[in-house]
Amino acid sequence: MTFWRTYPRNLKVLLVAMLINSTGMAFLWPLHTIYITHGMNRTLSEAGFVLMLHSAAEIVGSFLGGFLFDRIRAKRTLLYGGISSVILLLLISVGLSWPWYITAMIFLGVSIGSIFPPIYALAGSVWEEGGSKSFHLIYFILNIGVAVGTALGGIVAGFAFRYVFWVNALTYIIFLLIVLTLLDEPNRDNQSTNEKQPEYRQPIKFNKYNNLSALILLCLGFMFCWIIYNQWQTTISSYMLQIGFTLASYSLIWTINGIVIISLQPVIQWYMLRKNIAWMWQLVGGVIFYMIAFTLLSQSSAYQSFLISMVIMTIGEILIFPLVPAIADYLAPSGKKGMYQGIVNGSANVGRTIGPLFGGIVFDSFGPTVFLLSCVGIGGFALICFVTYQRLHYIKGNNIKKQIEMEESSC
Repeated sequence: MTFWRTYPRNLKVLLVAMLINSTGMAFLWPLHTIYITHGMNRTLSEAGFVLMLHSAAEIVGSFLGGFLFDRIRAKRTLLYGGISSVILLLLISVGLSWPWYITAMIFLGVSIGSIFPPIYALAGSVWEEGGSKSFHLIYFILNIGVAVGTALGGIVAGFAFRYVFWVNALTYIIFLLIVLTLLDEPNRDNQSTNEKQPEYRQPIKFNKYNNLSALILLCLGFMFCWIIYNQWQTTISSYMLQIGFTLASYSLIWTINGIVIISLQPVIQWYMLRKNIAWMWQLVGGVIFYMIAFTLLSQSSAYQSFLISMVIMTIGEILIFPLVPAIADYLAPSGKKGMYQGIVNGSANVGRTIGPLFGGIVFDSFGPTVFLLSCVGIGGFALICFVTYQRLHYIKGNNIKKQIEMEESSC
């Protein structure tokens, strides 16, 4: 545990709080559809519609959370998001009628979405000299919480669905108590995180001139990544059941996902830092892993192909998912950390919202092979976005360099 002692106190507090929060959230999200279809006796289409509205509301919440972080800072933003989530979860647990349940789910999406931008903005602020390390740790802790929560959620739901909502509400309360009593509010960007990361090879120099257009390109690529990643949770699950695999076989694939993340993520992060791999190549490599995974699935429907594809895709996930918020923190000018993290989280939620609709339409219209190859094509769009982002960023930095040199030579 020597490595744990080297982390700043604020980061430790944040990691513990996020472990509790992600565990509580993982109790609920896999069971939403089951609750709607079995607990409320609604159709699968109605469940999908409600979950789409919930995801769309999280997009709004992401931007709201980023905006509030820049205006009123982290603790108040987390307080508003956490308290509203607790109230809504307790309301849902009493058994709301269908229209009121939909309304509560929409507002719950806004509340949940508003929490993550402040968390990631804090991750960059509480350990500035750590660079992307804090974002990798947040990602690692989130996945541990998901693994624990999904395992326990089914057990709790076996007694009564309302207990799942109660446990989720309780974890939000504990999360808020930890953050509000133990976390010290960091100062407002006293120094630029861009200038304190010599151990990383940043996208370009002169990073203090980064602009919003570069971030949007980066997040557009991130959105495409989430569209194809989301297929494993939606269309591919239906596809596997359709061709004869059991629900237990599908669940095992996500167990493999968790094992790969927990075992390989620290190793991959260490290797990237050890070899000083540029962020750009990590993004490109991650997308290529995605494309390879879906290409393999398009050629074989054997169960081993699904297992191998999940391992390959998970490596891509490890390379991309913690890195994009780290780059956003690196790009963010003073006073804009929350807004930049809100855009990142919002783009991920857009991908999660579009993903099920895209997968369902393509699969039903053209079949599994075209669907899987179309996911490879979307990976190509993500690749183009990341490369264009890097190129735009590079040109911007070089133009500013020339301008500075001309001004200095004229003095």
